[in-house]
Amino acid sequence: MTTSQMQRELLEIPEAVARLLDKGGPAIRATAKSARDLDPAYIATIARGSSDHACTYLKYAAELTLGLPVASLGPSIASIYGARLKLGGALCLSVSQSGKSPDIVQLTSAARQAGALTVAVTNNLSSPLCEAAEAILDIHAGAELSVAATKTFVTSAVAGLAMIAEWAGDARLRAAIANLPAQLDAAARTDWSPLAEVMREAGSLYTIGRGPSFAISGEAALKFKETCQIHAESYSSAEVLHGPVSIVGADFPVLALTAADAAQESVVEVADALAGKGARVFATSDRARKATPLPFVRTDHPLTDPIALIVSFYAMVEQVARSRGVNPDTPRHLNKVTQTL
Repeated sequence: MTTSQMQRELLEIPEAVARLLDKGGPAIRATAKSARDLDPAYIATIARGSSDHACTYLKYAAELTLGLPVASLGPSIASIYGARLKLGGALCLSVSQSGKSPDIVQLTSAARQAGALTVAVTNNLSSPLCEAAEAILDIHAGAELSVAATKTFVTSAVAGLAMIAEWAGDARLRAAIANLPAQLDAAARTDWSPLAEVMREAGSLYTIGRGPSFAISGEAALKFKETCQIHAESYSSAEVLHGPVSIVGADFPVLALTAADAAQESVVEVADALAGKGARVFATSDRARKATPLPFVRTDHPLTDPIALIVSFYAMVEQVARSRGVNPDTPRHLNKVTQTL
């Protein structure tokens, strides 16, 4: 089977992360110092798509590490509705691999004019977003030609996490981030073929997680839709047993993503409960009793575990796409850069 561009790029993730940590280190440390000096009462994020899932991941990381609340801003507030937000003294994090989406750029400009410290996380230093923001974190992902974001998702998440670690002065988290390249290389080579076999014929599934792994669940659901044309919905494990469980029937696929954190037991408990209802549940934990365990790479910190999970997921979902006769590099109806107003 021909190698896809998506596969080549996901295998480049460890090198891209190492490059980010090397070349991007000075900008990360300088931005963290600016954030400490500002001492904001809260953080606001501006993003769409995969970048927004990276922001959700960073929301949990910031709230758990810095104790700061994080809110996601709707870009249409500025671009469509023309509303002015009171963002003075806040830190505004805008994430966009292309830096070209007009609504992201416009809200970032509005946030800066309102007095926020604006930080752009991007793969394009010549983009309008870089002109709009005050501080820039180059994610150093290199060229990403596949429509499906893999390298840029991971490097965006790692860039933001590294800034948070520096801001908090968290030596353990800094060390865990430094060790990520080798661990992500191992994660890209894990065998999730039992799940891949099920998804070859499936038409729908749930992905679930909690805390930082819930953000990864959202990214996984998007990639199933984007690369495989499979309907997927992401839920917190705290929510799926409310209304969504009604859809679950015999052999309904569920992917439960867990990190080695305080939420692991609760996610596994829900995964086993869904398996008990007849669902085909796969979990990234060795604590599952009814769900099928998937191999996983644990890192040196609970906050970096989800990064390894998404790399393993990318390797699997690329295989699923090709097995279904879908080219993951050029999903139908999609372009690499989506410009929304």
